[in-house]
Amino acid sequence: SPPEKLKHHKIIFVVGGPGSGKGTQCEKIVHKYGYTHLSTGDLLRAEVSSGSERGKKLQAIMEKGELVPLDTVLDMLRDAMLAKADTSKGFLIDGYPREVKQGEEFEKKIAPPTLLLYVDAGKETMVKRLLKRGETSGRVDDNEETIKKRLETYYKATEPVITFYKGRGIVRQLNAEGTVDEVFQQVCSYLDKL
Repeated sequence: SPPEKLKHHKIIFVVGGPGSGKGTQCEKIVHKYGYTHLSTGDLLRAEVSSGSERGKKLQAIMEKGELVPLDTVLDMLRDAMLAKADTSKGFLIDGYPREVKQGEEFEKKIAPPTLLLYVDAGKETMVKRLLKRGETSGRVDDNEETIKKRLETYYKATEPVITFYKGRGIVRQLNAEGTVDEVFQQVCSYLDKL
C-alpha cells in the first residue's frame, strides 16, 4: 500500500521526447523550487554501479537486452522518494511512466501524481537538437536515421499516457519550441499555482 509519508508531497511526472529539453527544465525546477529530480535511468545505473545484490541482478537483465521488471523500477523509485521525503518539497519523476500501466502501478505503490508536465517540442526541433548534440557528444545514437526511429518509438509510447492523464485534467502542456527561459516561464506559471 502507498507509504503515508509521500501522501502530501507534490509529485510531477515529466514527459518529453529525446531532445525536447526536459533535462534542462528539470534542473531549473530543482534549483528554483527545491524539488528532487529522479530519473529511472539514473537510478538503475547507480544501483548497478553500487555492486549491490539488486544491482547485479539488474546488470544481468540489461546485458541480455531485456527490460527491467516494473516492480523493481517502482521499488527503486519508492526507496529514493522515501529517502528524501523529509527534506524535499516535491518530486520530479523524469521519463516515467512510459505506458499507462506503469502510471497505474505507481499510484498503487507510491502515490497519485499532482501534475504531468508535457514538454512538447515538434519533431523537426528534436531532430535538429539531437543532431547538434551528436556533433559534440559522440553518442552513436545521435544520427538522423536512429533519431527518427527513437522519436517514432517515443510518440507511440507516449500518446496513450498523455491521453490517460488528460482525462484527469492534470496534463500541463509546454510549448518547448522557444528558448530555455521562455519554456521555463511556462513551467513557473503552472508550478506557482500548486
